[in-house]
Amino acid sequence: MRVQLGRKGDYAIRAAVDLARHDGAGRRKTRHIAEAMGVPESYLPSILGQLVAAGLVSSLAGRDGGYALVHPAAETTLLQVVEAVEGEVELVRCVLTGGPCGWETECAVHRFWAAAQDAFRDQLAAASLADVVDVDRGLTAASGSPRRGRGQSDVAPDAGG
Repeated sequence: MRVQLGRKGDYAIRAAVDLARHDGAGRRKTRHIAEAMGVPESYLPSILGQLVAAGLVSSLAGRDGGYALVHPAAETTLLQVVEAVEGEVELVRCVLTGGPCGWETECAVHRFWAAAQDAFRDQLAAASLADVVDVDRGLTAASGSPRRGRGQSDVAPDAGG
């Protein structure tokens, strides 16, 4: 089993990390975020719009406009970013029956799967964008070249329960 992020969550994390890299340095244009993070420029306004609606990102139209984090990168978590575009990270399908997860009735796997889900959520909630940027800077220093998002990310859930 792979814990995998959908395209929206993948692109949202990439955009948020780019904004965190430039936190305090002014607003970022869509084209600059798309170029830096390997996100289709045509898809990015929709993702950024969801981050704006969630109160994580602010936007300003016009020549001096663009996008910026509302709060410092250290105060914004990966869980907030993922849930802003993917919805709540939760079990939706029962592992044993394949149907909807009946939280009111417990199957034999339920408590174990729920504990794993809670641990996953806790990890995303504990990781701030500033933490990700710090790791990114370390990886960039070690490799000698800037890192950018490409391909499917293995960061968030593929619903299962």
